[in-house]
Amino acid sequence: MTDTHPAEVYTHGHHDSVLRSHRWRTAENSAAYLLPALRPGLSLLDVGCGPGNLTVDLASRVAPGAVVGVDRSERVLELAREEAAAAGATTVTFQEGDAYALPFEDATFDVTHAHQVLQHLVDPVAALRELRRVTKPGGVVAVRDADYSGMTWYPPSPTLDEWSALYHEVTQANGAEADAGRRLHSWALAAGFDPDGLVVTAGVWCYASAEDRAWWSDLWADRCVQSDFGRQAVEHALADEVGLEQLAVGWREWGDAPDGWFAVLHGEVLARV
Repeated sequence: MTDTHPAEVYTHGHHDSVLRSHRWRTAENSAAYLLPALRPGLSLLDVGCGPGNLTVDLASRVAPGAVVGVDRSERVLELAREEAAAAGATTVTFQEGDAYALPFEDATFDVTHAHQVLQHLVDPVAALRELRRVTKPGGVVAVRDADYSGMTWYPPSPTLDEWSALYHEVTQANGAEADAGRRLHSWALAAGFDPDGLVVTAGVWCYASAEDRAWWSDLWADRCVQSDFGRQAVEHALADEVGLEQLAVGWREWGDAPDGWFAVLHGEVLARV
């Protein structure tokens, strides 16, 4: 990030347990609120593109329009380029970039998109202003973020309660906002978007089938003990390795419950520029 935001930390990191989640995302399950605004020929910027599968999917909706994916991690950008090549997505390119200082001229893109990005930033309002800067007049800025306090599950699990509390503590220590979803509307207004040009909605991921429960619980069990989230929890003296292992066990116990159910709430904003 830029020198004006020296404390930026990505809570999740890029462990395989994180990338597995990113690769699961599609335009339908992660950007349905944006799809009606897309049409062939539009240019699109995907900020915080990660391994690129969502970027490539969005590119198929605006082809032959040019699409650019931006991320801070060169390692995941290499994965994104491989994803685009495997899909034959010739309209997509990827490059390193900073959400606070995007390497593009004013009014470059018809659509600027950021999925699960603002929740990790110290200054999400500044990032929204930057997204607006590179978007053409009449274009749209689309942002979607999870809201961790809005997540809910069954059966009750004291261990998952502890996980939620720890996640909030880690993100707070990083200067980020775990409950970003409920704040997107407010942040968009603070960034100067016209209230009459905002469409504010909510979306949900739900994991209830045996397959989905196993995937989601294994993913988070691994994140607790192997990803940057667990490492940062230890570094901030918020947890120890034994406690993280107990969280992982609790996640797998929830995943084994035949009546298990987990819902992830997201805030969504489509902002006309």
